[in-house]
Amino acid sequence: MLDEFEKLNAVVLGVSPDSVESHKKFIKKHGLKVSLLSDTNHLVLEKYGGWQLKKMYGIEYYGVVRSTFLIDPDGKIVYVWRKVRVKGHAEEVKNVLKNYKTNKNKVK
Repeated sequence: MLDEFEKLNAVVLGVSPDSVESHKKFIKKHGLKVSLLSDTNHLVLEKYGGWQLKKMYGIEYYGVVRSTFLIDPDGKIVYVWRKVRVKGHAEEVKNVLKNYKTNKNKVK
């Protein structure tokens, strides 16, 4: 699927609060070809609203809200997906990206 994004001139990056070493192990274990960025201080995650207060079993804690952002070549966020579920998500993002490019950089 990554090659399909590359054909659309898209760059796919992942950001998480995990360490660089943890990312290396994860990439090797899963054979990932996506670049993973380590944000242990949550600076990027907080700027993009991906580090939020969560609640499980009545306990509140801060954690990652899995999100995807479609950012145009000028750095403008043109589409946001929050609370992403993996199944079918890459296909949905690809379709929105194709639509964006086809409709002269307008998301429909």
